[in-house]
Amino acid sequence: MFEFQQYLGFLAFLTILTIGFWLMIFLITAIIPYWVYGGVKEFLQEKKAKREAEQAG
Repeated sequence: MFEFQQYLGFLAFLTILTIGFWLMIFLITAIIPYWVYGGVKEFLQEKKAKREAEQAG
């Protein structure tokens, strides 16, 4: 049977695993799409500014 220290180690492992899982879900659903959207938006703004600068002379 488990000793108390092994039980605490198992609980610590489950806690770390659960925190990692929810952090991964948060990153995939919120942070990464926000980062990609911002990068695309900035790229399009730079492209538009370059096009306007070329037209202005």
